[in-house]
Amino acid sequence: MSTLTTEVARPPERPEPSAEQTHARPRRRRSGRWILPLWGWAVIAWLSLPIIVMIVFGFNDTTGKFNIKWQGFTLHWYRDLFAIPDLTTALMNSIKIAVITTIAATILGTFLGVALGRYRFRGSGSVTLLLFANIAAPEVVLGAALLSMFLTLGVPRGFWTITIAHVMFSLAYVAVTVRARMAGMDQSLEEAARDLGAGPVSTFFRVTLPGIMPGVMSGALLAFALSIDDYIITSFNAGNTVTFPLWVYGASRVGVPPQVNVMGTLIFVFGVVAAMAGAITSRRRKA
Repeated sequence: MSTLTTEVARPPERPEPSAEQTHARPRRRRSGRWILPLWGWAVIAWLSLPIIVMIVFGFNDTTGKFNIKWQGFTLHWYRDLFAIPDLTTALMNSIKIAVITTIAATILGTFLGVALGRYRFRGSGSVTLLLFANIAAPEVVLGAALLSMFLTLGVPRGFWTITIAHVMFSLAYVAVTVRARMAGMDQSLEEAARDLGAGPVSTFFRVTLPGIMPGVMSGALLAFALSIDDYIITSFNAGNTVTFPLWVYGASRVGVPPQVNVMGTLIFVFGVVAAMAGAITSRRRKA
């Protein structure tokens, strides 16, 4: 009886894999390891191609109006970066608007993100819905709406209408970023600070703000990038003020000078350096 039970309970033996199957499995695994990395690098190369072309043609020794054919290497355009006064003025306008927009949107968006992430008040859901609607809405709709508002109020369009428009659509990005960071912050740290005698203002600047600083910096960089390269909303509310994107679009009908490639390269390098500095600072704080 025990011998029969042992024979019944014994699991059936699996056939041993053949030599062809044994060699086929490692080959499939090795080939599968390279598919996703190669696909990832291909996507990165495709996305980086316009930036690479812009950087390379900033060194093009061209003599014509259209900078589309490689004619030799030169550093001439970096030395004469500000040789076109109208282009220089447009770039300065974009930088000033982007800096003011970044400061205003970061301050207002940080307070709004903290309020939405920490407190539950009447209308908080509607405010959150409005923020995401602002992000999801096409820029043509936002530009037309802002233009209608300025015309109805009789506000002359120019530098400050562009700035107000940029603050209004950048604020939502900062608020959503800070709100997400605030949701992951440990609330017991703020409670411990209050137990130790810290007031609301001191708790915010010594505990809350350092904890959400990576989100604040990310929102600020996003607001700066959105402001300095915006064209659609700016074109609705610019008036007689010309920014860098507006100047480039207007010059594209006649010929874009190489200084545009150089300025675009410098703006891109500044954004990369700022993003890397923010990432390094965030890692050091986590460590």
